[in-house]
Amino acid sequence: MLSYPATIPLSNRTLNHLAERIRGHRQQRKSRWRRLTPGRQALLALAHLRSDTYTRLAAGFEIGVATAWRYVQEAIALLSAAAEDLDTVMRRIRQLAYAILDGTLIPIDRVADQKPYYSGKHKRHGVNVQVIADAAGRLVWASAALPGSTHDLTAARTHGIIEALTSADVMTFADKGYQGARGSLRIPFKRRRFRPKLSRRQKTVNRAHAKIRARGERAIATLKTWKILAKLRCCPRRATAIVQATLVLHHVEAARYAG
Repeated sequence: MLSYPATIPLSNRTLNHLAERIRGHRQQRKSRWRRLTPGRQALLALAHLRSDTYTRLAAGFEIGVATAWRYVQEAIALLSAAAEDLDTVMRRIRQLAYAILDGTLIPIDRVADQKPYYSGKHKRHGVNVQVIADAAGRLVWASAALPGSTHDLTAARTHGIIEALTSADVMTFADKGYQGARGSLRIPFKRRRFRPKLSRRQKTVNRAHAKIRARGERAIATLKTWKILAKLRCCPRRATAIVQATLVLHHVEAARYAG
């Protein structure tokens, strides 16, 4: 078997943050011996979340595939436990000039009970994740994962996002998928049977609205720079923990919103 050196586009700050969490967890459990040090386990988990497979990492770190899986799952659990809920994040969102709300589909492999996870919009199986970005398009918060057949408006209501943003009086821009949300959400004009054509003013408003919402795509792209989210090859029930773990790591890497 051939081997070669590789790099991960992450800073030492992120590695040290995860290593400290793993070290504290081991001390709490009074673990006497592990195949990898906290630093090496953190590097293993980051490499998997960012790009690599269990099989290749197991060979590179000279451990078994089952051990690699167990170490990565332990790291994900520690990170997801540190993720902030919507109520906590709303304290910062209230200070934003405005917020951008959008939904994204994270593809998954086909599962036995596949009907709830099939998105008719995207024509593929996946999970629905709601994303909140700030005015600059920076990722602020990502929701728990719901089956891919869930409509964006239904997902936002399920997570209480619309109610929270309206209660905080935060002006929020969203696409036509959130039509009927009301509250503090700003939705573009949509053609209807009784209104087959939009007026010039409405078209101008829609263009300005689209320019603002386009920044929210940056937040989704940022989330999916973690290659594990390009397509999940695990049980969909683990999607929430993975999304929350990557959100925590992103904030640490960007040195924003990190507790």
